[in-house]
Amino acid sequence: MSEDVTLLHQPAAEISAQALQRAEEMIEREEGVHNKLSGWLAAFVAAVAVGSSLFHLYAAYAIVRPEHLRAIHVALVLFLTFLVFPVARRYKNRVRWWDWLLAVAGVASAVYLIAGGDDFFDRSIVPNTWDIVFGVGLALLILEAMRRTTGWIMPFVTICFLLYAFFGEYLPAPWTHKGYEIPRLVGHMYMTLEGIYGTAVNVSSTLIILFTIYGAFLQFSGAGKFFIDFSFSAMGGKPTGAGRTVTLASFLLGGPSGSGVATTVTLGAVAAPMLAKVGYGKNEAGGLLAAGGLGAIISPPVLGAAAFLIAEFLKISYLDVLLMAVIPTCLYYLTLFLMVEIDVRKFGMKDVVFEQVESAWSLTTKYWFHFFSLVSIVAFMLMGFSPELSVFWATVVSFGTSFLRRDCALISYDLFSGREPLVRAFFGCGLFKALDGGSRAVLNVAATCAGAGLIVGVVTLTGLGLKFSSIVLAYAGNSLLLTAIYTALIVWIVGLAVPVTASYIICAVIAAPALIALKVPEYAAHMFIFYYAVLSEVSPPTALSPFAAAAITGGDPYKTTLQTWKYTTPAFLVPFMFVLDPSGTGLLLTGSFKTLESANWGSIALVTFTAAVGIMALAGGFQGWLFKRTPWHERSMLITAGVLLVYPKPLFDAIGLALVAVVLASQYLRKSDAPA
Repeated sequence: MSEDVTLLHQPAAEISAQALQRAEEMIEREEGVHNKLSGWLAAFVAAVAVGSSLFHLYAAYAIVRPEHLRAIHVALVLFLTFLVFPVARRYKNRVRWWDWLLAVAGVASAVYLIAGGDDFFDRSIVPNTWDIVFGVGLALLILEAMRRTTGWIMPFVTICFLLYAFFGEYLPAPWTHKGYEIPRLVGHMYMTLEGIYGTAVNVSSTLIILFTIYGAFLQFSGAGKFFIDFSFSAMGGKPTGAGRTVTLASFLLGGPSGSGVATTVTLGAVAAPMLAKVGYGKNEAGGLLAAGGLGAIISPPVLGAAAFLIAEFLKISYLDVLLMAVIPTCLYYLTLFLMVEIDVRKFGMKDVVFEQVESAWSLTTKYWFHFFSLVSIVAFMLMGFSPELSVFWATVVSFGTSFLRRDCALISYDLFSGREPLVRAFFGCGLFKALDGGSRAVLNVAATCAGAGLIVGVVTLTGLGLKFSSIVLAYAGNSLLLTAIYTALIVWIVGLAVPVTASYIICAVIAAPALIALKVPEYAAHMFIFYYAVLSEVSPPTALSPFAAAAITGGDPYKTTLQTWKYTTPAFLVPFMFVLDPSGTGLLLTGSFKTLESANWGSIALVTFTAAVGIMALAGGFQGWLFKRTPWHERSMLITAGVLLVYPKPLFDAIGLALVAVVLASQYLRKSDAPA
């Protein structure tokens, strides 16, 4: 094999400014078009964002009435959204009078709620005129905030649900209901904790924003750069080093961020040229980068925003959700590692030897505390802290450990030196930027959560969830396999149009009851829906991660999406094991820490082993290559074996393992094939 010598981090210079701009446009499609303000206006918006972060950190430690916290959270999100996101691209980088009007109106809705006291909630059945005015106004503000941050689709879906609530009496059975007028809807959506201020906003105000602040603290203390440097140094130098680097770096970088497209862009800007050098095509490189970024949404300790909602819907601790994600996350990254190993043999890839700036050991000895910051959340949870306090103290730990090295300190050692005005120095320090960035990062998710509250409110008010589940069960003939397939398709179709968080919320209230009705454990049903909601990141027309990766590598967006599916499909068949057989729930470690002591570890080990072998078989089948090229009959046997091993039944497991053994023996006895 020939060797290319590459300087660590230098390949980023090979990516054109146009490619990075296209990648940024992909981020804007997910997170909205941002204003880049200057002068006093930029300082004012930053100060409000910092104040928002400080308020939520205070609320994590102190006691704030839930209805007040949620109302203030939504008001701050709306205020910042209308100043940070323009009404249209042509008004970018300017704040117009109507933006100020909408921002103030958002705050007014919270002021009116808080000023009303307990009487406000007591009259939710018969709201007065001003209640209706503020309630309708808040709903319209949320729709506009969603449009600015996520595009037209989510507001359109929300409006369809609201129309269903209005005109239910005119619909055919079984969709019909008595219909609800505006006062009744306003009372339910605005004046209770069942609509706008329901579960989704509760999670957004108490957990999601705290994790975005925590992620911003890690970013501005240099943790993100360290994780990339460490991965490149640890994995470079072998043919599989490039792919392994992407896989490891995506886990380390994506775990704290929980954002698929942001992880893809950040890593792709550095790793794309390296992947090209070892022999990856543009589409294959983009597919691997997007698959790695997708892992950010399912990787502890943050996972995606939907993971916090799982804990709230199931009334369990977030630590239990992390526990349930451990084995599926390991299986997901096992899939990527297997695909990388197969790529090397399939494409005959060459070595890339890094002229490393520093070794992995040297980086670790200098910046070990970033790893400590990463695991501190779980450590605090194991010590008995609530999720809110755990992330609060983990943020404090991240802030404190940043001072262990001068180049990581969130407050510059020169801040009080007098070399520049104190206020200007503070506005430029890492602490201020982290507090500012933490609040800005939550805006699109929080707006989606508020809109999802309208959807959930309609579902609970009209009983749509039960109606929908009965229809699914009727079509499936009460077959668990068909119900699981239909549910996966429903979640996938919904995910084509809306982001992961919204997809999970919608399907958790309308599709999960069908699985639960067939005796699937509630936690398994919700995890099943969560994993298929994640597919929205790699499914057109919202395939933002592959599209962003294609912008960086110069590949075709849709071919890159197909490559991403190739890399991820084996892992996304695993969730069927959660629901098809009781033994399959062992992959979720039986659902909670409370049941670990009584868990059947032999059964858990067996189902994990068969899942891993099934993933290997599917990887080889989809790639058309295992240790050697797989002819059509071997490929068919591997795919069949993989599907059988996904269904946790002893007979199917035995047949699947036998088929894999036959293929391995056939490959061992056959001469080597030339690379593709």
